[in-house]
Amino acid sequence: MGCVCEIFGLACIVALIMSFSSRAPYQLKMAAFLIGSGVIVLICIPFMFVRPRDYRNALVPAWCCRQLCRALGVTMEVRGLENVRKENGSVVLMNHQSALDLCVLAYLWPVIGRATVVSKKEILYIPFFGFGAWLWGTLFINRSRKSDSIVTLQKESKAINERNCKLLLFPEGTRNSKETLLPFKKGSFHIALQSQCPIQPVVISKYWFLNSEKKMFRPGHAIIHIMPEIFTKGSNTDDLDSLIEQSRSVMQAEYSKLSQEAKVLNFKKQF
Repeated sequence: MGCVCEIFGLACIVALIMSFSSRAPYQLKMAAFLIGSGVIVLICIPFMFVRPRDYRNALVPAWCCRQLCRALGVTMEVRGLENVRKENGSVVLMNHQSALDLCVLAYLWPVIGRATVVSKKEILYIPFFGFGAWLWGTLFINRSRKSDSIVTLQKESKAINERNCKLLLFPEGTRNSKETLLPFKKGSFHIALQSQCPIQPVVISKYWFLNSEKKMFRPGHAIIHIMPEIFTKGSNTDDLDSLIEQSRSVMQAEYSKLSQEAKVLNFKKQF
């Protein structure tokens, strides 16, 4: 009975979102997205105990999150599926723009392979969502204690080869909605070099429909491109800087290209 009530509550939230106009207040739509995501995870948590810390626990919440985004008027498309090698582990690098990147993960999760997201420890303490994220295998790091973070990531890097795991990271280290990517942190590249695994850039077009400064959240469309792998086998720490530059250069070029395409698509969607 309790589960039915929870599902009914979620249905009410989605119905409320569906009734929003494109000019609904930014705060209201973001709150609906965050609360809706929390409710989705809350409903799914009991079923995750069957296989704790398993990436497959996120598949149902991911599907629900995609529906939630559609209810908000946000759609996404994934390109470059031919570049995914599920039988191989890799370090997956993504540009980070907003809390709405959770929707990006929801689109990637079913297609990228055995995935583990690296996230700041503060996410763990978000009611319901943090515990659910732990149950589907999210790796939480304490960014204020660099030594602990390095040790944790080094342990996880072994899983890349042993379990063909995809380690998903945001190399910019913080949210950035500008048209130029921020400088990349070195941590993810150290992991790739240590495990000698490929780096797989994933670029998400600029969210033209979302602007936190102007408090704008309109219906819109984003493009997610899974790019070809950058191989690190045979490289060492002497190649670190060039590897960072190569990865950022490739991602910046694709980010600019996709963002221009998405800008046209979103303009047409508004009219």
